[in-house]
Amino acid sequence: MPVTLSYPGVYVEEIPSGVRTITGVATSITAFIGRAAQGATDTDPDGPVTIFSYGDYERNFGALDPNYPMGYAVRDFYLNGGSQAIIVRLYKGDASTAKAQLAIANLPLEAASAGTWGNKLRVRIDSQGSPDVAAQYGLAAADLFNMTVRNMTTGAQESFLNLSVKESPRRVDRVLLANSSLIRVAASLSLPATAVPAVMPNNPPQGSTVWDQDGTSSGVTGQAVDSAGLDRTTYDGDENAKTGMYALKKTDLFNLLCIPADVRGGETESAVYQDALALCVARRAMLIVDPPLAWSSASKVDLPSLNLSSISARNAAVFFPRVIESDPARQSQLDTFVPCGIVAGIMARTDSQRGVWKAPAGLDASLNGVQGLSTVLTDDENGLLNPIGVNCLRSFPLSGPVVWGSRTLRGADLLADDYKYIPVRRLALYIEESLFRGTQWVVFEPNDNPLWAQIRLNVGAFMQNLFRQGAFQGKTPTDAYFVKCDSETTTQNDINLGIVNIVVGFAPLKPAEFVVIQLQQMAGQIQT
Repeated sequence: MPVTLSYPGVYVEEIPSGVRTITGVATSITAFIGRAAQGATDTDPDGPVTIFSYGDYERNFGALDPNYPMGYAVRDFYLNGGSQAIIVRLYKGDASTAKAQLAIANLPLEAASAGTWGNKLRVRIDSQGSPDVAAQYGLAAADLFNMTVRNMTTGAQESFLNLSVKESPRRVDRVLLANSSLIRVAASLSLPATAVPAVMPNNPPQGSTVWDQDGTSSGVTGQAVDSAGLDRTTYDGDENAKTGMYALKKTDLFNLLCIPADVRGGETESAVYQDALALCVARRAMLIVDPPLAWSSASKVDLPSLNLSSISARNAAVFFPRVIESDPARQSQLDTFVPCGIVAGIMARTDSQRGVWKAPAGLDASLNGVQGLSTVLTDDENGLLNPIGVNCLRSFPLSGPVVWGSRTLRGADLLADDYKYIPVRRLALYIEESLFRGTQWVVFEPNDNPLWAQIRLNVGAFMQNLFRQGAFQGKTPTDAYFVKCDSETTTQNDINLGIVNIVVGFAPLKPAEFVVIQLQQMAGQIQT
């Protein structure tokens, strides 16, 4: 009704339709956890960092380096069809005191992030400030200076014009904090490393207009330190402070989690995987587990050694064996790498081409960038591993290396788990996350039949859309899914407690693992 019917005439009122479209969430945002040469760490306000290409990774965290295997996993992810990734750079030690320090007259500077990469930074200062800019901000031309920063290793260069140490929109510490990926004004000892210094020098810095190549005047004065090798404590961090793997709590969404080995030829501790699995369950994500080094052949595969056998293991999958690739950082020499980044990329590629309900395996799930497999498996060996939930990487003539398994760590035949298959589990997680986000509007609405009808309408429309895309079994919507929200699911006692119950069911598609062909001869036509 209109607010007040006070005069004779026509009143126009807009009535809401009750349609609140539920949008499906992303399905293949992949998080990587490990060390890197540079970039924001898990303790920095800027971390974790979201990237959309391997070029983004190199700009933020440095080029391929054999000392940091995470970079290779990220490269494999993008080679195999990945699109969006979240990078958590861990640093064992105090990252705030491990940054290269640069002496520029009276203006102390430091590298933007911890690591010895900052030792190659060089700075050039000149005093050619613009009088017009100075007048605009109420400053003298002598108060302005220009700064150029160069990474002498990569050639990356940044230039900043008309900076000042005086209070103004061009105050140097604020400009560098907002716009530079290489350098910062060093914070005072009484402030956190990321804080804006409380006191700036009175006079602008006086520098040289030529590059300092030997590090004497505008080069590094304090040597930076790289991270030590990671351990479980560093991986775990502090859940309350959102450090370590819990830095992912700062992100809105991730669907896949990869934790490459910290060192080349090493492996990630099973205890780290256990902690990460709990995080994945809480965030409705899948953990991709790399095979331990001891799994050098099919006969040495020991699944219980992973200690990932609880019901939470529905959210994890292991892929065996490791892969052989060329290393551009070592003159393209062949070496063995973990497959987690490749598998995550294939999942992303399959999602975009076929949908999250399609198993990321088969002849189309080729391993791009791979020269071979560390262990060549036969059909019999594959038949030994598949029934216990180990996904094999196989190589076939013409097709090359492919993913040849799609089971979760609860995929053993003896367990008979509802979420035996990766696509079934990932589809369920996709529906859960989409409905979780798409039904937030329900909170605090009047809990009665009109609300229940709206819920059925909107959730039903979302499920119908999935049915039309071929995500479920069944020829009709009734065979494929159901949505219930009425007086049967929500009793009067539930209403009194402020609860509305929504029951959603779906008939998942399951992959055809075994193809059986029966062949017989036809008897000749006998005249009778």
